[in-house]
Amino acid sequence: MAVLPRLLARGPWSPDRVEVSWRDDHFEPSSEQSAQADAEIDALRERGSPSHDGLAARLADYGTGDDRLELELQPARWALRLLDGEACDSLTSLCVVRSADGRWLAGRRAAWLSTWTGRWTLGAGGAVELGESPVSTLSRELHEEWRLEPEQLRVEALIRLPSGLAMLVGLATVASDADPVPDDEHDEFAWWPAKVSTWPQEADMRLRLMANLLAR
Repeated sequence: MAVLPRLLARGPWSPDRVEVSWRDDHFEPSSEQSAQADAEIDALRERGSPSHDGLAARLADYGTGDDRLELELQPARWALRLLDGEACDSLTSLCVVRSADGRWLAGRRAAWLSTWTGRWTLGAGGAVELGESPVSTLSRELHEEWRLEPEQLRVEALIRLPSGLAMLVGLATVASDADPVPDDEHDEFAWWPAKVSTWPQEADMRLRLMANLLAR
């Protein structure tokens, strides 16, 4: 049985109600974690991945109140997110996409990627770049992966994955006739029905749980 994500904070919040600050000090992993990250990067290169290491965001702290979400971020090595079971609180943003008539955008991830290779996921997602707001990451990834611009965007939740990765989840609405153009991270895409119970068999249980949470 799959281990499920843990909900840290539940919105929704409008983008202007997410307040972000960055710490000046960098997160220092242990020597063992650094060695594991090196090995993960080498494995990606051997698979032909163009992924490169660098700095990205780590979730140092968070809080809620007065209808807002507060995020304190810290620079950290990007490759730490690849450490299964101890991703060092690396932060990613996931932009789930629905059409105005309720359908869900799903894409099958390419074989060279670091996670969920060859499997179907919802929307667009990726690391929060150094100095970037995770809210900006939502719309940036949506444009980079699908060439789509949202008609509406709201921030839905902050969760922690079993790997130790933190995830900011947003929900974008696009026009019913929107025409996604996938990037090379996806080898196929589909619009899944509005009713989650009618999704195809390849829809992972965790995707169904996410969609049901967002649909409430």
